[in-house]
Amino acid sequence: MAGLLKRILGDPSLKKLNKMEKIAHQIDAIAEDTKVLSDEQLREKTDEFKQRLHDGETLDDILPEAFAVAREASTRVLGMTPYFVQLIGGIALHEGNISEMKTGEGKTLVATMPLYLNALSGKGAHLVTVNDYLASRDAEQMGELFNFLGLTVGLNIPGMSHDEKKEAYAADITYATNNELGFDYLRDNMVLYEEEMVQRPLNYAIIDEVDSILIDEARTPLIISGSAEKSTMLYTQANQFARLLKDEEDYTIDLKTKSVQLSEEGMTKAEKFFSVENLYDYANVQLNHHIHQALKANAIMHRDTDYVVQDDEIVIVDQFTGRLMQGRRYSEGLHQAIEAKEAVEIQRESKTLATITFQNYFRMYKKLAGMTGTAKTEEEEFQSIYNMDVIVIPTNKPVIRDDRADLIYKSMEGKFKAVVDEIVRAFHVGQPVLVGTVAVETSELISKMLKRRGITHNVLNAKNHAREADIIENAGQQGAVTIATNMAGRGTDIKLGEGVIELGGLYIVGTERHESRRIDNQLRGRSGRQGDPGVSQFYLSMEDELMRRFGSERMQGMMTRLGMDDDQPIESKLVSKSVESAQKRVEGNNFDARKQLLQFDDVMRQQREIIYKQRAEVLESANLKEDIQEMIQTVIERHVNAHTPHEEIPEEWDLQKIIDYLNALIFNEGEVTEKDLKGKEPEEMVDHITAKALDQYDNKEESFTEERMREFERVIMLRAVDMKWMDHIDAMEQLREGIHLRSYGQVDPFREYQFEGFKMFEEMIASIEEEVVNYLMKAEIEENLERQKVAEGQAVDPSQNEEEKKPKKKPVVNHERIGRNAPCPCGSGKKYKNCHGK
Repeated sequence: MAGLLKRILGDPSLKKLNKMEKIAHQIDAIAEDTKVLSDEQLREKTDEFKQRLHDGETLDDILPEAFAVAREASTRVLGMTPYFVQLIGGIALHEGNISEMKTGEGKTLVATMPLYLNALSGKGAHLVTVNDYLASRDAEQMGELFNFLGLTVGLNIPGMSHDEKKEAYAADITYATNNELGFDYLRDNMVLYEEEMVQRPLNYAIIDEVDSILIDEARTPLIISGSAEKSTMLYTQANQFARLLKDEEDYTIDLKTKSVQLSEEGMTKAEKFFSVENLYDYANVQLNHHIHQALKANAIMHRDTDYVVQDDEIVIVDQFTGRLMQGRRYSEGLHQAIEAKEAVEIQRESKTLATITFQNYFRMYKKLAGMTGTAKTEEEEFQSIYNMDVIVIPTNKPVIRDDRADLIYKSMEGKFKAVVDEIVRAFHVGQPVLVGTVAVETSELISKMLKRRGITHNVLNAKNHAREADIIENAGQQGAVTIATNMAGRGTDIKLGEGVIELGGLYIVGTERHESRRIDNQLRGRSGRQGDPGVSQFYLSMEDELMRRFGSERMQGMMTRLGMDDDQPIESKLVSKSVESAQKRVEGNNFDARKQLLQFDDVMRQQREIIYKQRAEVLESANLKEDIQEMIQTVIERHVNAHTPHEEIPEEWDLQKIIDYLNALIFNEGEVTEKDLKGKEPEEMVDHITAKALDQYDNKEESFTEERMREFERVIMLRAVDMKWMDHIDAMEQLREGIHLRSYGQVDPFREYQFEGFKMFEEMIASIEEEVVNYLMKAEIEENLERQKVAEGQAVDPSQNEEEKKPKKKPVVNHERIGRNAPCPCGSGKKYKNCHGK
């Protein structure tokens, strides 16, 4: 239907593109006038634009002139003049769209023009990259251009001090990584003093490699975590047990969902090992969790693929970029399970203090834009979630790269032998080769094979990314062989050396298909930039993970029946189509997971905004006395109403309950009596008790200076909000994990989550109010009054598979321990393990 409407009405993005071309022509038309300006006159244009915006003109009004100024400054400072198509890309970015531009089309330069224009408003403009190397590189290179035009440039990367961060955010233009921006937002909402906050209101951002950040990483929430006191012994014991188990016999692995489950034999072994009667007894819930995480650590999480061991610490490898993610940890005890597996020091488990998804963080920007080489296939998602259109920007020169059909081998051994043979052939003629791998271990395997053949080469993966710039710079030289994980597919530009064009350009060799087509296209796009020749060839085997996950057994059997050996490839459109179909299915599954994550996270987003707004008001307000007085009345009103329901006659009201509660919370024993309440309507009771409470509060204030009283209010309020919110995050996560069980009762899990989440939030607000009132009325004000954090937090990575978040079977609560082979107490006549012990 959408396709039919597109044909009838025309593609709206094409109409936008035509409009942008007209604006680009306007920029071209004033290029000559801009060229004659001196450096000083060009710089003065910045102040002129700012004044015009102050006088009422809009950014759109000054766009052609501002772009022309930025373009001319680029020519003078950087020695690069943006092409006509780059002007269009810049206009698309200014309008809050995604510019889809092929690799080598100069996205970094394109971004300078809309960044300059939007920075003129004085509200800040952010350029977001996937890693700190790119952020540092771009800030340094493009910073010269912005400084020339009189604007300040900031760089925000991990490890910076508070003052450095504050300065970076205060700059006109800030380069930063997506992770650091999100974590700074969370940290800002945990500070104890307003001046400790570093971010300004979020105004305008351009996200480089937007598909990687807003799609590939959208399922991974950012988490600030604090330590929880728990013994590490159980992790060690669970790991020792997991190492004794055998695949298929004691546990099963589901490759499609990347999950692992104990078999009957495995359960029996667990009960024997841990000396328990029934593993699924309610008392063994924690043990069960530890066993499962130990199994996952040993059977699913692979060293040098999912993580590396560095300086006796487990460091996560980003599955999308292949980079090391220093300081990030898996949650729910998985990180500790891996530490036990690798025999490094087991660190304490953590508690979530604050969390947000990239989806909800970036939707807070007033205007958001993005750029990438591959986004059109995800246009629906970008439009529905972020309200961004994908504008495909034409290339400056036609792409002439030779993208060859996939070669499919029967076994992985045959595939890698063919890959190495082809690399050796290209090496001997001098054609540079870039070998793309999905995992660190694959890159190291090919490296060993090439060493045996005497081929000089470079390996670029998470273990040696420090040499990235140097390795990539030389990857296009004659005779260069570079083996790289997916990280090389992002933000790097490979220029061809002398004589390479005559040899056919850069040769891309893909060693397996990634589950996302975009990653494959990014790898291909390393070659054939700016009209250069190039070749791309993917090598597949029936034993590749993607093929195994989506049924390659039939095809493998056919190859065996046809008598094909390991060295004999097939070029089959049928297989290539089935590979693409498998990729589409994975992408579809991931899209569904992201939609569901956002749907559920929107409930938390609404709650988070309320709490963070309340917290900010506490920090900003000079006087919270009115808020406190309102809280006192609300708490009293809530409790009086609870014990004086309209449907009961006054004689049935439990006045003693009101008195006991108020004396415990607010007053001293005997200060409120039944005589005070008898014969009064609920409203009169509330007014009477509130007046008494406020008098007591005023008396308390008189015994201290007003300044100390106001600080005391702030200290109590911050502590209550932070403690209760921290517990609420955990409670909501537990609710979310178990809510899918409700579907068995013919109810919509999401509506239940909304309803119960709202109820829990209201209860949390009531709990905050009660705690604040209780402390303020009962606690003594200390001499050395200080605001204190409820916990020290650090950034963690919860990116173990979303499948792990699926509901786990709840154990039946049995007060007696029942052996799994004993008769079930329900009277069914079946063994317990086959009935309620499942």
